[in-house]
Amino acid sequence: MDSFRILLGFNVETVEYKNIQFTVWDVGGQDKIRPLWRHYFQNTQGIIFVVDSNDRDRIVEAREELQRMLNEDELRDAILLVFANKQDLPNAMNAAEITDKLGLHSLRQRAWYIQSTCATSGDGLYEGLEWLANTLRKAGHQ
Repeated sequence: MDSFRILLGFNVETVEYKNIQFTVWDVGGQDKIRPLWRHYFQNTQGIIFVVDSNDRDRIVEAREELQRMLNEDELRDAILLVFANKQDLPNAMNAAEITDKLGLHSLRQRAWYIQSTCATSGDGLYEGLEWLANTLRKAGHQ
């Protein structure tokens, strides 16, 4: 895989990385479409939750949406990768601050990882996918 595409709306793409095939549903984060997220939860083994690290005004909203999603029965076994995006911006919250603000340390029954990223340059994306691929493999998913 040589590149990443930034997808908007409800897009689906199949990506292969480290011999694991990922079917990626980009469901977007706009308020009006969040109620539709649950239609994509069935058979989900991993979640990539992208946070705008520069948006301090909406981090509480991000935490609430993440917690609401993780409380869904169909996602109880899904592992969680958080991309702390926009790390190239000077006032971006670092991964430790986002971990705290999202309450990730309280997720004791779920494998999770946070990766600092910059989607425009690709920084951190492969490292996050590496963790996701290894964790899925350890859990017996292919």
